[in-house]
Amino acid sequence: MPRQLVTEKEIVDASKQGKKSFEVEKNALITAAAKDRALQLGISFSEKTEKSKGLPSEKKETKQIEPLSPKRKFEELAIAIGCDHGGFKYKETLKPYLAELGCKIVDAGTNSEEAVDYPEFAYAVARMVSLGEVTFGIVIDGAGIGSCMTANKVPNVRAACCHEEFSARNAREHNDANVLTLGSQLIGVGQMKSVVKTFLETWHGGGRHKKRVDKIMDVERKFLK
Repeated sequence: MPRQLVTEKEIVDASKQGKKSFEVEKNALITAAAKDRALQLGISFSEKTEKSKGLPSEKKETKQIEPLSPKRKFEELAIAIGCDHGGFKYKETLKPYLAELGCKIVDAGTNSEEAVDYPEFAYAVARMVSLGEVTFGIVIDGAGIGSCMTANKVPNVRAACCHEEFSARNAREHNDANVLTLGSQLIGVGQMKSVVKTFLETWHGGGRHKKRVDKIMDVERKFLK
């Protein structure tokens, strides 16, 4: 029998019906988007029991299933944010948004739209992440690519260039990314805020994902002297 697949749409539909619990089969496959939306809407997953699979008139008994992870407390996060001249306006827009979420912010520059070289600021942010001075780093340049390349040269940094929510969620859940790079020429302000929020509130999935991240770090260690 195929596994039950639970999608984000089903969670949204359940919320519209006023449901606060969503029944799933024991081995159901719940998408990451569905888990995130369930947390957002206050819906918990409950496992179907033999009785709940019976006649509709029977009283259903369910066993509560803990979400993949609790909601992230933004107050616990320290974020280093940097940019080049192309990302300056976006950085200045993002800082008050992060403050509203409750994050502690460390501004690594630049501080104007005067032309500068992005590697300097990507390195400054990545270094703080590597040393454990902050939880995450965010770097904004024109495309996000050069800053991502620079940040990934710093030991213990796993930078990801993301411009939509799926890749931001995947970067955190699957790859335990700790630096997010963004391109000001490729994303609007509203979308940027959504991508940043998704990145910050998504937990690393652990399990098989941790094993693969460990292998990424093994590659890095081979070249460290």
